[in-house]
Amino acid sequence: MVEPVIVTDVRCRIGENPSWHTREKKLYWLDIPIGTIYRYDPASSMVEKVVESNEVIGGFTLQEDDSLLLFMERGAIKIWRNNSFLSIMEEIPILNKTRFNDVIVDPMGRVFCGTMPDENGVAYLFLLETNGDIKLILDNVGLSNGMGFTPDKKKIYFTDSKKGEIRLFDYNKKNGSLSKERIFLKIKEPNIEPDGLTVDSEGYIWSAQWNGACIKRYTPQGEEVMKIDLPTKKITSLTFAGESFQEVYVTSAIGEENIPGTEDEAGALFYFKSDIAGIPENRSKVLI
Repeated sequence: MVEPVIVTDVRCRIGENPSWHTREKKLYWLDIPIGTIYRYDPASSMVEKVVESNEVIGGFTLQEDDSLLLFMERGAIKIWRNNSFLSIMEEIPILNKTRFNDVIVDPMGRVFCGTMPDENGVAYLFLLETNGDIKLILDNVGLSNGMGFTPDKKKIYFTDSKKGEIRLFDYNKKNGSLSKERIFLKIKEPNIEPDGLTVDSEGYIWSAQWNGACIKRYTPQGEEVMKIDLPTKKITSLTFAGESFQEVYVTSAIGEENIPGTEDEAGALFYFKSDIAGIPENRSKVLI
């Protein structure tokens, strides 16, 4: 039986985007509302703040040169390199009243970057090219969230939290286009939303369940085969880590209001070992 444990006393308002740095052998993750990126060293159990932006950061990627690519409010995109910011984009007009959310790097080093809904309840998915250009991919989204590629990199899973769906698209590696949209999974439980997502080496999908206090593992046919319970409701994301990618880190949230409730574990970073291995995430190559 899997029993996740807490690995640090950091409590995030919205912990997100756990990312394993294979060269450093450290875990990075984010607290979205305060714009702080943390780094955890399993060897020493030490935690440090890598970025303190004092601006909302919706998501980030690890770049090939070890810089960080930050996706922020109003469509702003910045690189954190040598302890300073380099602005790629100050704003995207249709995002001036919302922010980026979950992101994923494709096999070519581009970044699919989703958003929260705007004042009209519409969210988007963009593709950031390695030269810094950006293009709109989807606009029929409720809330863009976790994504993951199939092991053969020919398909991509995409989570729409507000619609309670995980969709599946064919993915064109050459130009980054998506096609043949279909529903992979529909969450039927009321008030539970699929959030962060990853795909393991067997091609199974792991989905964090916001308000569900758990992670669920699904076959490529959408059948639930495993449920891992956690001691707090708002589970946001997960990633595989370690030498064999059989160590799993899970982020969680207190919530936007920053009011701790009865759950002392809310906002914690959790850890457990898995018999199943994950797949290393791609590194972004934007303006490198």
